[in-house]
Amino acid sequence: MIERIVEMELPAGEKLIIEKNRIQGERLRPDAARLAIVTGSHGDELEGQYICYETARRLKEGLQFLSGTVDIYPALNPLGIDVVQRTSPLGNVDMNRVFPGSPDGTLLEQAAARIVEDLEGADLCLDIHASDVFVREIPQVRLSEDFAEKLLPYARLMNVDMVWTNATATVHESTLAHAMNSRGVPALVVELGVGNRISPEYGSRIVDGIFNVMNLLGMWKGKHSMVGMPAVSTDGEVEFIRASVNGMFLPSAAHNHYIRQGEKIGEIVDVINGTIKQEIFAHKSGLIFTLREYPLVYEGALLARILTGIEEKK
Repeated sequence: MIERIVEMELPAGEKLIIEKNRIQGERLRPDAARLAIVTGSHGDELEGQYICYETARRLKEGLQFLSGTVDIYPALNPLGIDVVQRTSPLGNVDMNRVFPGSPDGTLLEQAAARIVEDLEGADLCLDIHASDVFVREIPQVRLSEDFAEKLLPYARLMNVDMVWTNATATVHESTLAHAMNSRGVPALVVELGVGNRISPEYGSRIVDGIFNVMNLLGMWKGKHSMVGMPAVSTDGEVEFIRASVNGMFLPSAAHNHYIRQGEKIGEIVDVINGTIKQEIFAHKSGLIFTLREYPLVYEGALLARILTGIEEKK
């Protein structure tokens, strides 16, 4: 059932409309669990759109196995999606930096407050993001260390390659996930793929993870896949690889592969002179979980991130 949770009048007769699809089991118990899946807060991140579609499709095919409620919010920033930009056209504001919002604030703050209100009471919230157009990310869950102990059991079931726990000082308190966790609603941030694109293989893996989590919550009795354990960032250390010069980056290493110390990650070349300006090597062994997608780089640009200090999976 499609429900409208935000409807606001805008100039020139337009409206800001945010909707959700509520899917419920045929025999709903009073104590049944509720899962919220949200995405589309950044208009250039489309990976979550496929995940919403595939989750809804599978649920409708197996409604007899669902004993809870799944709320799917595919577009928290519908205007940004319409114009293919990360931020909202309403003031060029990052929608994921206005939570928990305010009923008396700007239009976006009012919308954020209504979203938070609608999410209250969920047993788990999954906030799904893609990378930007510059780098590609492996499927991963990102957690704040303040909430990691509570969230890690869910994160391990999400069928991701990595769980990245971030220090409290680096976490934006104005994000949806932080707002919900602070209100007692467990919220995971799922990151995958690349901006303005859909990666069905990655998306399908996350959907498998969603059904695993639903099984843990006691709201899904149908088929669900067994998953391997992800690497956890606290088991190692994240190394950032950045460009030292301007040019075109040509990767030598593969994304989502283990690289050994001293092996070549790639090179930055001068296209007009036909010369190599910089060769990039791994200082430590580890998993390449982020790799440059957009080839043109400037000094300081992110080329790769490597989770070091972990063993290579055989």
